This record gives sequence, C-alpha cells and structure tokens, in this order.
Amino acid sequence: VQLQASGGGLVQAGGSLRLSCAASGRTFSTYVMGWFRQAPEKEREFVAAISWNGFATYYADSVKGRFTISRDNNKNTMYLQMNSLKPEDTAVFYCAAAPGLVRRWGTSDEYGYWGQGTLVTVSS
Repeated sequence: VQLQASGGGLVQAGGSLRLSCAASGRTFSTYVMGWFRQAPEKEREFVAAISWNGFATYYADSVKGRFTISRDNNKNTMYLQMNSLKPEDTAVFYCAAAPGLVRRWGTSDEYGYWGQGTLVTVSS
C-alpha cells in the first residue's frame, strides 16, 4: 500500500488543522492505521492509531482530548483532527499502516508502510 499524507501547514497556537492520509490499494480497510510525528532533533513518536473498522482508537497522552483520529474506508483515507495546537506539536507528521495482527499500536516497528510526512508548524 502507498500512503500520501497532506494537510500540514503553519498555524497559531490554539488553532486547528486536519491532516489526511490517502492510501492506494484495496486492502486499506484491513490495516491498523497510525500517525507518528518527529520534531526537530527528536525521535519519532507515536501520536494516535485506529483499528481497521474505526471502532478502537489509541492516543498518546500528550494529545488526548485535543486530537481525534478517524478513517473512511470507502475513501481509503485516514484523518487526524488537531485542535488546541501548541508550539510543542510542531513536527513532521507521518501516517503509517500496519498489516496483520498488531500487538503494540504505539510502536513504529509494527507498521510496515509509511507516508512521506507533512510538516505542521505551530507558532506561539
């Protein structure tokens, strides 16, 4: 599967952005999907994940209550609605897909397919 992330940009603190991740292929609906991010000079970190049917979601503590992950399997697209953005949210955001059984949703090694990343910059 090929993934294409979009929707990043520059926003002021307290603002909102919605990221999208468009997937190719007919197996999108079978994958656990996730968002990760990497800030300058920092390790890539988990942001959020969603089950194949959208019924289960999982968030990093740092974004709980502010970010919402969702998916539309009819459109082969996953979303990340980001509200109340903070300067520390500035990072390149990556979408990822995990085929098969996923035991550790927050672990990047579980995801076999990655998009190219979209930059989110939050100004103070």
